[in-house]
Amino acid sequence: MSRPLIAILRGIKPSEAVDVAAALLDAGIDRIEVPTNSPDPFESIGNIVDAFAKDALIGAGTILTTEQVDQVDAVGGKLIVSPNCDPKVIAHTKAKGMQSWPGVFTPTEAFAALQAGADGLKLFPGSMAGPSGLKAMRAILPVGTEVFAVGGAGPDNFDKWIAASADGFGLGSAIYKPGMTAKDVGVAAKAIVAAYDVAIS
Repeated sequence: MSRPLIAILRGIKPSEAVDVAAALLDAGIDRIEVPTNSPDPFESIGNIVDAFAKDALIGAGTILTTEQVDQVDAVGGKLIVSPNCDPKVIAHTKAKGMQSWPGVFTPTEAFAALQAGADGLKLFPGSMAGPSGLKAMRAILPVGTEVFAVGGAGPDNFDKWIAASADGFGLGSAIYKPGMTAKDVGVAAKAIVAAYDVAIS
């Protein structure tokens, strides 16, 4: 079963990317994002794609330019996540046949992202909007719009976010911090998956 959970591997190195990705997949998380402010991010993405392209949706986060979209595409990534809403980046991502998940915080940004072709919305920072912010925004979003909460959303409050209509989550430091081993990541990921499964049951 594929869960709507994106592991954000900020700071990961290419030499550890495949082992960490394997631990995530073993735990039940098959959406993996390597932010561009990590060491050699496109090499890490390429390594994970080479190992697990058939088993996972793999791509990059903190994407700010169309040139970065091209770099992800060149190594086989299929997922583009941004902290902001840039219609040019969204349209370019979709023209490449990749998934676009831009960051939004206001209804204006949300509608601009959807009009540009975004597959879903990343509510960021989630800690500032809170579940109540998402609930308020949901009232005016088109039916079927997928919204993932990122930043301030995790196993301690999955239930509150889900009650407020969150469709999924991006998880950063709760699942990976530089220095963690693949085993550490596996333990964290299994706990997060278990918490998510309880929250939706």
